[in-house]
Amino acid sequence: MADFLKVASVGDVPAGEMLIVQVDGDDVVLANVDGEIYAFGGECTHRSGPLGEGILEGDTVECPFHQGRFNVKTGEVVDAPPTEPVPSFQVQVEGDDIKIAKG
Repeated sequence: MADFLKVASVGDVPAGEMLIVQVDGDDVVLANVDGEIYAFGGECTHRSGPLGEGILEGDTVECPFHQGRFNVKTGEVVDAPPTEPVPSFQVQVEGDDIKIAKG
């Protein structure tokens, strides 16, 4: 069973917005899509662009460097140039706490 780590509060991530958090020294992005929180790796697999500074549209995020797009729910590539997915993390919301699976 995964260990979960509190990384933010529900109020920190309004609907349609993203928040960058640190987990073990790495950027993880939280995205609120229609009231559901998703977590994915903060670095584009193409040229390491900061996904948390990109544009969230529905359930996709666009990298600010070369406009590659990823599904925030799965981490899968939606539009090139990236060819590799970003990691996605299991999320638990308990009360006001947003927790993600560690490790």
